[in-house]
Amino acid sequence: MCRKRRRGSSYFGLIISVFAALVAIVALITALAAVFEKRRKDEEELERYLDGSIQ
Repeated sequence: MCRKRRRGSSYFGLIISVFAALVAIVALITALAAVFEKRRKDEEELERYLDGSIQ
């Protein structure tokens, strides 16, 4: 009976671990997207500034 409980417990732990890993991956992708979006906006702003200062 203890073995069945351990299997179920490890199965539950595995599900929680997979879920936590997926959440971490989604958080990483979101953070990277935010960083690249900010970088793109900064480059556009710099380009507009430089174009305005040349004219």
